[in-house]
Amino acid sequence: MSLVQEIVRDDATAIGVTDTVEGLSALQRPGCAASLWRRQAPAGFQAWIDGLRPGRLPKARTIVWPADVRDAVRHICDASGTPDCAERTWLIDDVAALADIFAGLMRAPYLRLRFDVVTTNMCRRFHIDAVTARLICTYRGTGTQYGIAADGTDPKRVFTAPTGAPIVLRGTLWPEQPDAGLRHRSPPIEGTGETRLVLVLDPVRGPENEM
Repeated sequence: MSLVQEIVRDDATAIGVTDTVEGLSALQRPGCAASLWRRQAPAGFQAWIDGLRPGRLPKARTIVWPADVRDAVRHICDASGTPDCAERTWLIDDVAALADIFAGLMRAPYLRLRFDVVTTNMCRRFHIDAVTARLICTYRGTGTQYGIAADGTDPKRVFTAPTGAPIVLRGTLWPEQPDAGLRHRSPPIEGTGETRLVLVLDPVRGPENEM
């Protein structure tokens, strides 16, 4: 695994960049504000997902046990009219695998699973989420943008997660202090005609915590 480092106020903030899924566990290391699995989806899948009409992309928000994610995503695809094919099966299996890995990393008994179909400037401001950590994977369109912010300003250097590459980012509830300064945003795409499909996973203790 390689580490991309930014220096802010004489402190080293590490962003773990890995070529293997196991490397996502770098998030647990002191000072590591995010971990990124640098990968690409299979070419056949990418062509398929990019070619789907936006109305047939999976879209939902639910809370599930990690072991039930595969069935949940299958039902989401059915409800959204996502065509049943080998590429859809790959998507379902991939989301289930990411959920299992993330739940294990966070020791989360439940996950909040969200599929967003984005055509506007959703969350275009750089921010940090009010969670312990969040996994984001953009299956279609431009990936999440991130960088190190100082004194409340926007990052001077902005990086973009590759399409299909999961990134796990610490949130405000992560126990390590001080705040590492990492901020992220959805890329501004309004007016470009681009449609993004974004998976978001958050750890939750149980459905009652969301009431």
